[in-house]
Amino acid sequence: MTAPILVTGGGGMLATALGEVFGDIADLVSRADLDITDAIAVQRAVSGRVAVINAAAYTAVDDAETNEDLAWDVNSRGAMNVADACAESGVRLIHVSTDYVFNGRATGPYSEDAATDPQSAYGRSKLGGELAVQSAHRDGATVVRTSWLYGAGGPSFVSTMLAKARAGDAVKVVTDQIGQPTWTRDLAERIRLLLDVAPGTYHATNSGACSWWDLAVAIYEEVGAPTTLVGQTTSDVFVRPAPRPAYSVLGDEAAQSAGLPEMPPWREALGRAMRADFLV
Repeated sequence: MTAPILVTGGGGMLATALGEVFGDIADLVSRADLDITDAIAVQRAVSGRVAVINAAAYTAVDDAETNEDLAWDVNSRGAMNVADACAESGVRLIHVSTDYVFNGRATGPYSEDAATDPQSAYGRSKLGGELAVQSAHRDGATVVRTSWLYGAGGPSFVSTMLAKARAGDAVKVVTDQIGQPTWTRDLAERIRLLLDVAPGTYHATNSGACSWWDLAVAIYEEVGAPTTLVGQTTSDVFVRPAPRPAYSVLGDEAAQSAGLPEMPPWREALGRAMRADFLV
């Protein structure tokens, strides 16, 4: 029997959390099961569903700078295939996007209708996906932007820093990039609630904000490692192929207007994630 909800991107961090939240009513499919760049395969997979959560994405931010066509294939053209199939079958769609659609130069939280201005190939491909989804399934698609994801089922900054903390390693972490660490389980719970409100664009992150250095210090605290091991550096020293947003805090006015509660604070969520996903 076909599960009511189809989740693409199976095997990834977010899909893992969505499986925990939705249980047997969700069918998690990996790229090996469903390549969203194959429009015909997508149409077959979507048929008979009540909702689709598109968590499939090309997320290699640095590699996208030299593989932009591949990023666009998955993040934009693949998203269009999913939206087209959902529109044709009258199926509700939740499409997961990112803070990278903004330029990172704001001084206050980005609202859902703030001007987009991606600075990287990855960000451009994700914005292309947003626009494709909104164009193809205007009355039945929700775009959910999130940021700084971590959780079980995949590598992340949190898992990397946790391994360093457990080993008692010294690290240097940037202090001049500000964002919102978001536990995949809390994001999955928010997506569950968003299925019951009007389609649109919503931001979904754990509340509050911090730097990557703040987050690293919190991780070391969680395992009882000396926080003096966490040194400070800046983005101009730690250069990456793709530019990182200096400020990517997302406001959640749309969710609050829809009657949804504020998501839990990032520091409290980190503690719960450490116990649930990382066995600290």
